[in-house]
Formats: sequence, structure tokens, C-alpha cells
Amino acid sequence: MLKFLSDEQLSNWKRDGAVWPIDLLTTAEVNDLAQRLEILEASIGVEAQSKFRIKAHLPFPWLWDLIRNPRLADIIEDLLGPNIVCWGSSFFTKKPHDPRFVSWHQDSTYYGLEPPESITAWVAFTPANALSGCMRIIPGSYKGDAILPHEETFGKNNLLSRGQTILGIDESAAVEMPLQPGQISVHHNKTIHSSRPNKADWPRVGFAIHFTTTDVHQTQFANPLAIHIRGDDPEGNWIEDPYPEYELSPASVKACEDYCKRYRSAIAARI
Repeated sequence: MLKFLSDEQLSNWKRDGAVWPIDLLTTAEVNDLAQRLEILEASIGVEAQSKFRIKAHLPFPWLWDLIRNPRLADIIEDLLGPNIVCWGSSFFTKKPHDPRFVSWHQDSTYYGLEPPESITAWVAFTPANALSGCMRIIPGSYKGDAILPHEETFGKNNLLSRGQTILGIDESAAVEMPLQPGQISVHHNKTIHSSRPNKADWPRVGFAIHFTTTDVHQTQFANPLAIHIRGDDPEGNWIEDPYPEYELSPASVKACEDYCKRYRSAIAARI
């Protein structure tokens, strides 16, 4: 029996490799998150996405609370089953009238997961629509085992770290996934997706949370970390992420930086 999603939403997921919009947070809850992020960025003087990568949640108890939100856990359990870990998280933000974009890609390109089965919940902190550059997908592109070839463009305005891009996408097949603040979309890591620049007068702010099942292995390095959300990890594939003593504690910031370095070193060694 489904815990949160409707039968129609589950059917859409199976057809498209994505489901949206899903109401998750109240107006008060999402406003609190957006304010916390605004205060954080004012205090550090840079965008959070430029400093906290791969495991952006590690220094922030309030992001841990979001990741472990019981309503979110119910949504993910409806899609993955009872044994769930969150292995990563990242901010994706675009300033007002920002030329930055995300090229067509599959998330699974560099994840190193075997099998390559992971899903991402994208939480909207601000309105994400056609004007502000919401996510677009190619429906059904997750089906099959194929991870398509990606060209590394390292484009100046590409928010992806290596500008990884699938060439030759038929954009006439693309579907936009608009979200209001507090809503989420969920997409499969093999679903081809992108987003355009932000032409709106407001920032487009999203927080991507990456989930998988406990039987999935990280093949790029030993002792991968994750938050155990629900269920069991009988093979011990994932070590528990270190919870921060307080926001931006030196130990938690170092843990985030060290894991990002380990992740990027593994990618560089593969290529």
C-alpha cells in the first residue's frame, strides 16, 4: 500500500521516470529554509553551492531535518521500498536574470553506483517555472540500462562541474517540471534532464537530495557515507554520515570538504 503518493503519481513515475509536483512543505517551513540559506550565504559571502558540494547537508542540522522529514521518507519509500539511504545532496541556485544553466545529462554518469539506481528529490525553496529556469526532462528516458555518452564541455555558465552534456537531444520531446515553493519533483538518475537560465526577477533556489536503496554499492571508493533513512542495511554497504555538533562546526565543514575531494578524485581516476 502506498504511504504518500497516489496510484496516478506512481503510474506517472513508471511512465516518465519522474513525478511532480508533490506537496511536501508548508509555507512556513519552506520560508524558514529559504531564510536560513539567505542568512548563510550573507555570512560566508558566496553561494552555498560553490562551497558545499556532494554532501551539502553535513554542516547543517536544518538540512538534516529536511532530508529526514517523515513525509519525504514516505514518498521515497513509495518509489524505492523500505530500505533507504540518502547518500548526497547539493544546492542548485540561479540568481535573478542569471545566464547559468544545466545541460542535458543523466545524473548517473559519475555517481559510481552499482547498479546505477538512485533517485533525486528536488525541493523548491523559491518558484521554479519556465521563466526562472525549472527542470526539464525527456519522459521515459530512464528506461533500460544505458548511460549515454556525455561530452565534457566545462562551459562557463554550466552549473554541472564538468559541463557533462548529452548531444543531439530532441528538445521537442522535453517536458517542464514547474514547482511552487515547498513542492518537490522526484526523478530517476537515468532520466535525461536539464534547465534553462533564470530570466525571472527572483532567484531560483532548489535543494537536490539523492536517495538509493541499501543494497546499492558505491564502486568508486571504499567506506561510502550516507544517512540511513529507513529499513535495514544488512550488508553494511553504507557508513553513517557524521551529524554536525552545531551549524558550520569545523569538523562538519571538513567532513563535507574531505568527502567532496574523495568523490572528485575518484571521478578523475575513472576518466
